[in-house]
Amino acid sequence: MSEALSGGDLQRLRQLNVVAALRVLRAEAPLTVTELAKRTGLSRASTEDVVRDLLGRGWIGEVSPTAGTVGRPARRYRFRADAGRLLGVDIGGHKVLTVVTDLEGDVLHQARIPVAPDAGRRERLQAVDDCIAAALAGADTTAEQIWATGVATTGLVDGTGKVMLSDSLPEWTGVDLVAQLRRIVRGPIRVENDCKLAALAENWRGVARYAKDVVFLLAGLRTGAGLIIDGKLHRGFANSSGEIGALPAVGWERAPEHLHGWLSPGEPVERVFLAARDGDRAALRAVRGYVRDIAIGTSALVLTLDPELVVIGGGFSRSADVLVEPLRRELDRWCLRTPEIRVSAFGDEGVALGAVRLAVEQVESTLYGDAVPAASLMF
Repeated sequence: MSEALSGGDLQRLRQLNVVAALRVLRAEAPLTVTELAKRTGLSRASTEDVVRDLLGRGWIGEVSPTAGTVGRPARRYRFRADAGRLLGVDIGGHKVLTVVTDLEGDVLHQARIPVAPDAGRRERLQAVDDCIAAALAGADTTAEQIWATGVATTGLVDGTGKVMLSDSLPEWTGVDLVAQLRRIVRGPIRVENDCKLAALAENWRGVARYAKDVVFLLAGLRTGAGLIIDGKLHRGFANSSGEIGALPAVGWERAPEHLHGWLSPGEPVERVFLAARDGDRAALRAVRGYVRDIAIGTSALVLTLDPELVVIGGGFSRSADVLVEPLRRELDRWCLRTPEIRVSAFGDEGVALGAVRLAVEQVESTLYGDAVPAASLMF
């Protein structure tokens, strides 16, 4: 004879039912109660209870009947992506980019503020504050509506959101970004390295979304890498995976010098790519020198991981037409098997999108987490 469920067991059962329904409603088109019951395996009575609960919380909404429907149509329900907002912040060497999205990660508004590469900590953090304020205002969103925030930054980041080491941004080592943003937004805040988040964005909505093993190459004035292994972002034991550029012999730090050597003082680096595209021999030599240097570290990662794809992203990805073939030839020299090379379609916005994905994961872990008490599902 089975024992009666205790109050705690019943609460846990209701939570699991809510989680099951949310998973289905987020993944599919609007459903009736009958359809939702079939998808979740719940009884109709339990499904009706869950629907009432989710309607009361504002997480799902009723969909208007299709025009021209004969008779009284069954009510259909959908997950409300507009029930809250997410924030993605990319703190780079030359800019701060902030995007506001709905709960599915669809961008509602973005703001960008340029920052001088030699800007100190105070100036850069002020740009972060101003950029977040501009993005929230542009999306007609208040700080209280933000369910979760993802932040991308250069350097090594610990589990608390503090920058452990940054050799590319002045005065950036030791910055506590969670504490900085906590003054502005509500909800959980997660911080991660920018190259890792760019790789995450590609695996989420980019050219690597169907690949399980990926080397992402952030190509710009700074070179970095992010790794996707078995369909998941690989962070490593101390969150420092992909930092092969720290090895001087790899040549990633000196790679941009080839490009700057062709340019006149003050000229944007895009000029050398434009000249190479037009056949300028000196510009072509500069690009080839740059590619040779970044290919060494890329080859090491390819030989170690044997990935399905190498994805080129970052600011230089817009000039991939003059980068891909030289890179492929270099990989052919060093690798046992050269993987397919694809170019990101995100440009320099991929990092911010990866920060959004980090925020989406935070919301999902709260909604679906096995050990999350029901009370904590309220935002």
